[in-house]
Amino acid sequence: SKVKTGADFPKYIQDIISIGVSSFETFVSDNRTNYYGANNFSLTSEGFSDKWLVSDKCNIEQFKSDLISHQQGNTDFMTFLADCAKSGVERWVVLTDKMTCTYYDKANNEVLIEKIGC
Repeated sequence: SKVKTGADFPKYIQDIISIGVSSFETFVSDNRTNYYGANNFSLTSEGFSDKWLVSDKCNIEQFKSDLISHQQGNTDFMTFLADCAKSGVERWVVLTDKMTCTYYDKANNEVLIEKIGC
């Protein structure tokens, strides 16, 4: 609920680092997220009741355009999930030690790796 647009994402990353999260994986289809931390800590969020069907075909250029728009605060999070699904992005993985967010398609191919600016 803290992330309304992509502009809120860096602050969210700082917040989860402060509570010991070392990585997390978010699934576009329902926004279910697996969080990981020290000492084998793990927690899975419930996700949304809304579901998105992720395209089998990845459109990297459309995804990049939608991501930039989201990061500029032009779209809300639900729209971003719909845009990811439409572009074939199945999930993203954040590594807090490297400050990266890697997006993957359904075939587990890396679509984009971005550095998180905090």
